[in-house]
Amino acid sequence: MSETRTDAITLQGTPFNVKGTQLEVGAKAPDFLLLNSRLEEVSISSFPGKIRIIATVPSLDTPVCQQETKRFNEEISGNDSIEVLVVSADLPFAQTRWCGSEGVENVTTLSCHRSTAFGEAYGVHIDNGPLECCLARAIFVVDASGILTHVEYVTEVGDLPNFDTALGAVTA
Repeated sequence: MSETRTDAITLQGTPFNVKGTQLEVGAKAPDFLLLNSRLEEVSISSFPGKIRIIATVPSLDTPVCQQETKRFNEEISGNDSIEVLVVSADLPFAQTRWCGSEGVENVTTLSCHRSTAFGEAYGVHIDNGPLECCLARAIFVVDASGILTHVEYVTEVGDLPNFDTALGAVTA
C-alpha cells in the first residue's frame, strides 16, 4: 500500500500531499509502463545499457518545467550513453507539440496520464489540490544496471532541481 506524505511539497507556500514512498539512492529503480510520443508503451528497460535521468514535472506547459526540460536537452546533447526521460501527466500529443515548438530533440517525453502507478512508485503523485494527479518535481538518476545513483525531491514545485548534483551523479 502506498503512503501519503502530507505537506510533502508546496506551490508558492501552499502545501500539497504526495502519494507514494520516497525512493533512496542504492535501491533498484521501479519499473514502469508509460506512453511515448508514438503512443507506445515503454518501460525502464526500453533503454538498455544507458544511464537514465528521469525528471518528473507537473506539466511541460509551465515556465519552470520548460526551463528544466530545455536545460537537460542542452546538457546531454551529443551524449549517447545518457537517456533523459521527462515524465508528466500531459498527453503525448501535447508533449510532442511542445517539444517540436521548442526545438527539444535530446529528451524523451513520457506520459503518465492513464495511471497513478508511476507517480506512486516514484513517490511523486500529487494527491490533492489544484495539481491533483500531476507529478511533483523530482530527479532520479538510474545507472545502466537499474540502480538509483541520485534522488532529489524538490519540495517547492516552482523551484528547479540541482542540475549540477544530478549531472554529477551521471559521471560518478
